[in-house]
Parts: sequence; C-alpha cells; structure tokens
Amino acid sequence: MDRVVADVFGYHALQLGMPELAALQANRMPHRWLAGNTLDSLKVKPLHAVASQAAAGPQDGQEPLEISLLTDFAALPFESGSLDLLVLPHALDLSTDPHAALREVERVLVPEGRVVICGFNPASLWGLRERRARLLKRMGWGEQFLPHSGEFIGYWRLRDWLRLLSFEVETGQFGCYRPAVRSEKWLHRFAWMDRLGARCWPIFGAVYFVVAIKRVRGMRLLEPAWKTATSRAKAQVTLTNRTRD
Repeated sequence: MDRVVADVFGYHALQLGMPELAALQANRMPHRWLAGNTLDSLKVKPLHAVASQAAAGPQDGQEPLEISLLTDFAALPFESGSLDLLVLPHALDLSTDPHAALREVERVLVPEGRVVICGFNPASLWGLRERRARLLKRMGWGEQFLPHSGEFIGYWRLRDWLRLLSFEVETGQFGCYRPAVRSEKWLHRFAWMDRLGARCWPIFGAVYFVVAIKRVRGMRLLEPAWKTATSRAKAQVTLTNRTRD
C-alpha cells in the first residue's frame, strides 16, 4: 500500500474503512481523511470541527491533517470530482451495497484520479473455508472464519464493475497463499506456500490488490505550448511604374 500511494500526487485523499491500517501514511497530499461507517471503528469528531480543520489545511512545520469521518460509503460527504485518491482496504467486502459504494467512488474522484482496492478472494483456500463455515453455521455449528457483514467480490467480477464505471485497471496482484489457520505456529510452517503460490497458482491468493484510474471520455490533456506560432509570410505586393505622357 505504501509503495502504491507514495507517488500519487494531488490535494485530497480518502481512506474508506479499516482504521487499523494506515493506508495513507506514505502519501504526501496536504488533505487526508479516514472514513468509517460504524461508531465502533472510529473516534468520531464533531462535523463543525471536521469542516474547520479541513478548511485550515496543514500548518507550517506540522504533519498534514488526518481527519476521522463517520459516513455511509454509498453517500460520501464530498462534492463530485473533488478527490484525487481513494483507498478501500476491504471496504467493499464489508459493505452492504458494494456496487453503490463503488459508484460513489467514481462520483467523487477527479478525472484521472486513482482508486486502490483490497479484497478477499473467494476463489482461494480462505474462501473455501469461509463457505464451509457459513454452511455449518446455518446448521448451528461453529462460527465463521472471516468477517460476515458483507459479501466477498471476486477479482474478475470487480474488474467488470470497474470497466462499467469507466475505470481502467492499472495493476492487479494477488497475495497470501497460506491456508486459513488460526495458529501462528502453523502460519509460519506454511510460509513456503507464499513463495510457491506466486509462481504456480497466482490467481488463487487469499487477497487481491487492484489499482484503477478514472477515465473520462472526450477529455484531452492540455500541454504547455512550448513551440511559438510561426509568423505568416508577408504577401508580395506588385508595384506598377508610373510613366509621364
């Protein structure tokens, strides 16, 4: 995450969900927000304090402000085309309406803005264990392994959603090929699967990572006019000789 957001330039960046992960710590934008959709996940500040701090901007000799917001991910309190970067660490996985949240991301992003999405891959060992746990829970046995407040979106399904919203996928990557075990001892024993999985079964990682760019049709970037306009050649004027009678 640090490697991706470090070179994204602009003025306004927003992280949706998972406050445990400082996804924007390597970014250098002057205005950065952290938004959550539950009271338990964030220490919410009054809205008037949020607005006043956002308007003040970073002070001399201080770190850029990082403001906490409580909002619905499908109704962000930002104007259309006002954010340069959005980071969604498992925000779509835990959202009750992930498609509406993604449409809202498209609305608030500026043209050529970037969105970074992390999600659980249902086509993985973790996904198999989660489906088995959900089936057993319906029968009254056991509990789920992963958070159960949302729906896990497949990698190719997410790419289709992004394409419909005029996003262009810049990079896509998978990771975490170890089985879904709770013991730290067994996690270390299966560390070899992370090295082997990236080469042998790359699309079956437990987590995927997508970076997409918002494209707007009909737009053309204006470049500085380095070349001066050529002056028009002067037309030749025919002179007639005057003769006396």
